[in-house]
Amino acid sequence: MTKIAFIFPGQGSQSVGMGEELFNSGGNFLERADEVLQFGLSKLLKEGPQEELTLTYNAQPALLTVGAMIASKLVEGGITPDYTAGHSLGEYTALVASGVLSFEDGVSVVHQRGLFMNDAVPAGEGAMAAILGLDSEKLQEVTDAITVEGDSVQPANLNCPGQIVISGTKAGVEKACVALKEAGAKRAIPLDVSGPFHSSLMKPAAERLKKALEEVEMKDASIPVVANVNAETVSDREVIKQLLVEQLYSPVRWEDSVRELINLGVTHFIECGPGKVLSGLVKKIDRSVTVLPVYDEETLQAVIDAAKGWE
Repeated sequence: MTKIAFIFPGQGSQSVGMGEELFNSGGNFLERADEVLQFGLSKLLKEGPQEELTLTYNAQPALLTVGAMIASKLVEGGITPDYTAGHSLGEYTALVASGVLSFEDGVSVVHQRGLFMNDAVPAGEGAMAAILGLDSEKLQEVTDAITVEGDSVQPANLNCPGQIVISGTKAGVEKACVALKEAGAKRAIPLDVSGPFHSSLMKPAAERLKKALEEVEMKDASIPVVANVNAETVSDREVIKQLLVEQLYSPVRWEDSVRELINLGVTHFIECGPGKVLSGLVKKIDRSVTVLPVYDEETLQAVIDAAKGWE
């Protein structure tokens, strides 16, 4: 029996022109986003520049707008998910798809989230890096030791076997990259991000986010969402609200989230958004499941056509 999960990418997947074909074929998501934000997100999406689109407070509402629009088109095409999940920022798009947040409130909250994250740590003081080829226990041991010495660094994204992202102060991440390679990591790759996301340095942003979430209407999920923080299904709006606050300074447990969805019987993962980052991660976690990215008219139609043969 086919069970479907819609999954939504986070920051790093944004690009100028993303979703343009699909926006042109109907739906007023861009106009609604512009109205909520009171600035031309649609123009930024279509024309760039890429550097401005990549700023966290622009990238977050842009990605949510594209992902929510794609999910809506899939539902119009007759495909309804049994579960949703998203990577970091993508969790908010999942909550829109699951009926927890309205699209307008989702766009507003993630724009604010981006501003809070940007303010929490001045540019240049935080960093992130991808560590390849080292197990999580050894990585935790090394990062804990560096943090105790005074330079904060911790696991931020537990993405798939052999790929963990670390986050913290610039000095902490630099020291960890050296120490982790000495401990056996194959590679340590600095990431081009604007802050130390999913680290304890984001706690000031989390306090502000908590207040912002109190001001929007949240409903219980009509479709269960697998949360980043605990890799468990959640439907209760108050629990979701608390997990979103914790998510800002806690690791994204993506590998565990995908395994939980597979344990729940999910056979088909549909990535709603630009690129194929999550599709690649899911395949590295379990090659037996079907993974289908949707990012333009051709991939949308291919999935809608394929779904007619699913039982």
